[in-house]
Amino acid sequence: MTNDLLLARAKKLKLYGVIAHFDEIEQAGLLEKLLTWEENERKNRSHLSRLKNARIGQFKPLCDFDWNWPKKIDRASIEESMALDFITASMNIVLCGPNGVGKSTIAKNIAYQAAIRGFNVLFTTAENMLNELSSQESDSALQRRLKYYAQPQLLVVDEVGYLSYSNRHADLFFNIISKRYQNKPIVITTNKPFSEWAEIFPNASCVVSMIDRLVHHSEIISIDAESFRLKEATEQMNARKKVRAERNKTKKQ
Repeated sequence: MTNDLLLARAKKLKLYGVIAHFDEIEQAGLLEKLLTWEENERKNRSHLSRLKNARIGQFKPLCDFDWNWPKKIDRASIEESMALDFITASMNIVLCGPNGVGKSTIAKNIAYQAAIRGFNVLFTTAENMLNELSSQESDSALQRRLKYYAQPQLLVVDEVGYLSYSNRHADLFFNIISKRYQNKPIVITTNKPFSEWAEIFPNASCVVSMIDRLVHHSEIISIDAESFRLKEATEQMNARKKVRAERNKTKKQ
């Protein structure tokens, strides 16, 4: 690599000590190795910082997802979303289906892929986000928290529909959606179709406008399945029964 390229890398990293002693370090033959070490370390730190700030938590990797269990699932659309083209296209994704069918698992996998690919990501539940926003005591504090949720390149809001909310909560959710509308995408998981969102935000006048902005430039992926959690619990119970039966059989012998 030429000295000009090495110097440009040092300037990009703002290694002013290295720049000041560029000729000495270059003559020692260590400069390119030092710059590579510094670049790799900064990438690693940036990667860890994005994952920490994303607040994704624990999740099952998509490679362990049982695609044969759901009665209905658009696997192609889900795998395509993992390519993250929807982020640059500012397209929302809505994962809709009953409880326990893997919506959160899919959403967390998307969030994780986005974070490790260099996007700023924030994962939250609807309950945590709306309760935090509604608890702000001053307008300035509220504006700061609204900016916090509006700013990430990808916002993932989990569990919309598990609880019902006041008109105040509805207005705050509409505010977030409006700030991100056609600019930064949202991934939402919900156990209720949009026709039932009036039950989530009863009497809120903004529900129709909220849905209108969400579905405009969005992909809605429906999942129809029995609960994975119930399936796994049944399998674990059957496995324990099998182990006990084998133990009893051994004792009798």
